[in-house]
Amino acid sequence: MTASVHVVDDDASFRTAVGRQLRAAGYQVFTYESGADLLDQLPVTPPGCIILDLRLPGMSGPDLQQQLIERGANLPVIFLTGHADIPASVRTIKAGAEDFLIKPVAGSELVAAIERAIASHRSGQGRGADVAALHALLGQLTPREREVFELVVRGRLNKQIAHDLDITERTVKAHRQSVMEKFNAHSLLELVFAAESLGILSGSDRRAMIERNIREFREDSSG
Repeated sequence: MTASVHVVDDDASFRTAVGRQLRAAGYQVFTYESGADLLDQLPVTPPGCIILDLRLPGMSGPDLQQQLIERGANLPVIFLTGHADIPASVRTIKAGAEDFLIKPVAGSELVAAIERAIASHRSGQGRGADVAALHALLGQLTPREREVFELVVRGRLNKQIAHDLDITERTVKAHRQSVMEKFNAHSLLELVFAAESLGILSGSDRRAMIERNIREFREDSSG
């Protein structure tokens, strides 16, 4: 599918020039004189990106960026402006802009920025799909399996989990095996990474868990 680039800039000559460059590079190009013009055309759908000037008539580029976020527009934004405004660049990047370029910019540099933005957006969508799949797997666990899962990924031993939940160690092992099968996991580490992706563990929790396992393995090996 051909990627679409939406150019928002009040300079008609710039819109014409950049539109010509990007069409020659194989993109479908749409141009807008103001932020309101773009908002009138929503939704704009992937694959593609939005190239946005910082200073526009009516609402500014950052204001338009906020409007796009609030309306759920899901195309990445690249700011391309003639004003080297460092505070503005920091604000827009923090708000989710993929890049902040200063005019004049070489066609090859602009195309490279567009490709990076589209690739980053696709990667983010892929991660979102992966997390959605993990949530679906989590939903297959019984309440007791969920309790065992959350204790296992925090490094609790079977006998400790049995004590915590007032069940037998044999029952813990059965629930643990069921959790592994439902997540299609072949190791504890896979369960730990799944828990981190689901927000059940933080990154620091995951690193501490792995480091503890390494220490215990070394101690067992030396003993």
